[in-house]
Amino acid sequence: MKPDRRTHVERSESTRAALVQSARSLFTEKGYAKTSTPEIVVAAQVTRGAMYHHFADKTDLFFAVAMQYAHEVADQVARGSSASSSPLDALLRGAESYLAAMAEHGRARLLLLDSPSVLTVEQRLQLNVLSGEKELRQGLADALPAAVNAAALLPELTALVSAAFDHATLAIAAGASPEKYKAAMRLLLSQLIRPPA
Repeated sequence: MKPDRRTHVERSESTRAALVQSARSLFTEKGYAKTSTPEIVVAAQVTRGAMYHHFADKTDLFFAVAMQYAHEVADQVARGSSASSSPLDALLRGAESYLAAMAEHGRARLLLLDSPSVLTVEQRLQLNVLSGEKELRQGLADALPAAVNAAALLPELTALVSAAFDHATLAIAAGASPEKYKAAMRLLLSQLIRPPA
C-alpha cells in the first residue's frame, strides 16, 4: 500500500470536504431530519471521530452545507445581473437568477424549509446576507426613484421583497408555474420602481 504523502492540513481539508459533500447529498435527498450522522460518516468514508473533529454536531455540519448553497445562489445572482442596462434591469435579472438558482434540486427545502427549524436566528441572518440580501438592498437603493424617500425604509423593503422571492421559490418547488411567478415578480418590481406621478 502506498503511503499517504499529503500533509496533515491537506488530509484535514480533504476530510472536511468529504463530510460536507456527503452531508450535502444526503440532506438534499432526504432532508435534515431523516439524515443520520452514521449515514454521513459512511458516505464520506471517515470515522465519527473525524466528523466531530471538524463539526460540533449534525447541525454544525448542516450550517456548513447551507453556507455553501448560499454562496452558490449569490454567485448565480451576481452573474445573472452583471450585464444589466439599468438598475431596474439589474433587479429584474437578479430576481430571475435567484429563482433559477433556488430551483436546483433540494435548495428550496434545505435553505427555506429545513434551515428555519434547524438553525439559530443569527445563522439564518448570515445565510440571508450571503445569499444576496446585501446586493438586493443595494439594487433597490440604486433603482428607487430619487423623488421617493425610501432610504429610511430600505431594510424593510429589502425584507419584504426577499420574502416575496422566497415565497415564489417555495411555490415553484411545489409545482407552480415558474413563468407566472417570473412575470409577477417583473410586475411587482416594475411597479415598485416606477417614478412617482
